[in-house]
Formats: sequence, C-alpha cells, structure tokens
Amino acid sequence: MSVRVRPLAAGDRPDWDALWRGYLDFYQTTLPAAQFDLHFARLTGAHHPAWHGLVAMADERPVGIAHVLLHPHGWQAEDTAYLQDLFVAPEARGTGAGRALMLAVYDLADKLGARGVYWTTQHFNTKARTLYDRVGTLTPFLKYARA
Repeated sequence: MSVRVRPLAAGDRPDWDALWRGYLDFYQTTLPAAQFDLHFARLTGAHHPAWHGLVAMADERPVGIAHVLLHPHGWQAEDTAYLQDLFVAPEARGTGAGRALMLAVYDLADKLGARGVYWTTQHFNTKARTLYDRVGTLTPFLKYARA
C-alpha cells in the first residue's frame, strides 16, 4: 500500500468526518455537529492561517488525518507547531500512514518557519507511542488542565 500525504481540502469533508469521529471515539469523546463544522472550516479556510490539516492517502483513499496549530512561543522568536490531533484508521495501521503524517507535520513546520513541533498523548496509547518514540523525544513535562 503506497501512502502519500497532502493538505486537507474542502472535498475531503465526508472522509474527514469519519476519520475525526474515529479519533474522538478512541478518546471516548463526542462533539456537536457545529464543532465539526467549525473545526473543518478552520483547517481548510484561509481565514484561519494558524490551522493546518493534512490527510494521508493510501491507494487514493483517505486513511489518516493530522491537525496542526502554529502559534507564537514566549521563549523564542520563531513560531512553534502543536500537533493537536493525529489519527490513522484501524485498517490502515502498520502501513506507514502514521509515520508519513508525522514526517509531513515536520515538513510543514519547517516550511512555515516553526522552530519546533510538539504533541501530547495518553500514557496508555502504546501503539501511537511506539511511533512517537521513533520520530520524537519524550519530554519530562506533565500536562495539567484547569479544574
């Protein structure tokens, strides 16, 4: 199976819906249809230049997505890239689609002049962490959120 990654396009909406729903299901989360509309518009619209969507294609079929947010960083002049979401359909796992998405995120960050790329995952997401350990460095930071 040959995998290539390209920018998310308006015509990808039905496939993106299914992939993002799969991602949300993995994290046992549901969101209203309005949030799907808003997020897809951010990822594909020129009016939100900080957001970038990528789609992994295998045999001309979308099998994975990545959502990247470019933002300023207080400790450096250059922006940094936050990989907010990465998902590969279960039937396409092990095909290189996840790795291709990660490398495409790195390429996108470089092209946009971002100094770094970072992301979070849950400690028990062992499949994804196997990939992340190969393409990134685990940091000692813990994530906290408002109570």
